[in-house]
Amino acid sequence: MEIPARFQLGAGDQTMKYNQFGRTGLFVSELCFGTMTFGGEGIWTKIGALDQPDSTQLVKTALDAGINFIDTANVYSAGLSEKITGQALRDLGIPRHDYVLATKAMGPMGEGVNDRGTSRYHLMNQIDASLERLGVDHVDLYQIHGWDPATPMDETLRALDDIVRSGKARYIGVSNWAAWQITKALGISERKGLERFASLQAYYSLAGRDLEQEIVPMLESEGLGLMVWSPLAGGFLSGKYTRDGEAEGRRVEFDFPPINKESAYDAVDVMREIAAEKGVSIPQVALAWLMAKPAVTSVILGAKKPEQLTDNIGAADLELNDEDMKRLDAAAPPASTYPGWMLERQGAYRKGGVAGDEPPK
Repeated sequence: MEIPARFQLGAGDQTMKYNQFGRTGLFVSELCFGTMTFGGEGIWTKIGALDQPDSTQLVKTALDAGINFIDTANVYSAGLSEKITGQALRDLGIPRHDYVLATKAMGPMGEGVNDRGTSRYHLMNQIDASLERLGVDHVDLYQIHGWDPATPMDETLRALDDIVRSGKARYIGVSNWAAWQITKALGISERKGLERFASLQAYYSLAGRDLEQEIVPMLESEGLGLMVWSPLAGGFLSGKYTRDGEAEGRRVEFDFPPINKESAYDAVDVMREIAAEKGVSIPQVALAWLMAKPAVTSVILGAKKPEQLTDNIGAADLELNDEDMKRLDAAAPPASTYPGWMLERQGAYRKGGVAGDEPPK
C-alpha cells in the first residue's frame, strides 16, 4: 500500500498538514518552530533575547497549533537557546515522542582551535553537549550547520553515521551547502554504506529564489526534504517595509539575508494585493507561497511575540490558487544564471518526450 506523502489533522482552529521528511518514514508539520530568538547573547541579541517564560509561551503556542517540529542550534546564544528550549518542553510536560527535535553543529562553541567545524573531534563533543543542554537522550535530526573546508567530507560523514548508530540522533541533515557538495556527500554515503542526509535547511523566500536554479532540482532528484529558514527574508516580507521608508525592525540593525530590495518591493506589492483580496496578513501570503512549493517540507517560523507567531501559523489555513501563485512567481522571478538558461534552452525540444525537433543553436 502506498504511504501518502501528506497527512492533515485538525489542531484547534488550525488545520496542520504533516509532510513526509525526505525519503524517511518520519512525518513533520509543514510549519516548524525555530528558537533562534531564545536567550540573546552576543550577536544573537540582534535576533531576539527572550527569557524562559516568554520562550515557553511561544513553544506552547506552536505545539497547541499542531506544530510537532522544533529546530534549534548549539551556536544560538552560545547554547542558551538549547537550554531554554529543553526547559520549555519539560515545563510543558510534553512527552518526548510527541515532538520532533532538531539541532545543529559546526559554528564556534569556544575559543579553542578545535571548538568549531565538522571534524569528528568537534561533532562527537557537540552532540553530547547539545543533549545535555536540551535535557534529552537523543535528537531526531542532527544537522551540519555549514560548510567546513578544513575537514575531509568522509570524516564528517563517518562521525555522523556513528552518532546515529549510537542512538544519539535518529536522522542527519545539512544546512547551507551547495548542490554539488550535497550530491558528493550522498555518493560517499552510498558507496561506504553510511547514513545519508535526509534533509537540507536552506534560505528560501519570495525575495530570495536562488536555490530554484540548482538546489531544488537536486533535492527533488535525490529525495531530500527541504526546511526553509528566514521565509520572510529577515522580516522584509512582513509588509512593514515600503519604498517610502523602512520601519523599525530587525533589518535596521541586522540587514540579513542579503536581497535585491527593489525586486522584493515588487513582491510585497503583489502580496499586499492578494492579502487584501483574501482578508489575510501579508506574512501569511509569503508563507503560504512557500508551503505550496512541492520541494518544501517545512517552513521554519521564528517569533518574539505570541501574536506574531499566531499570525504566521495562520498561513497553514491559507490556500493560494494557481492564479495567485502565478502572480507571486511573476512578481519577483529568480535571476537566470548559467548553466540554467542553457539547460532550459537546449532541453526545450525534448520536454514531454517529443522527438524529431531541431535542437536550439
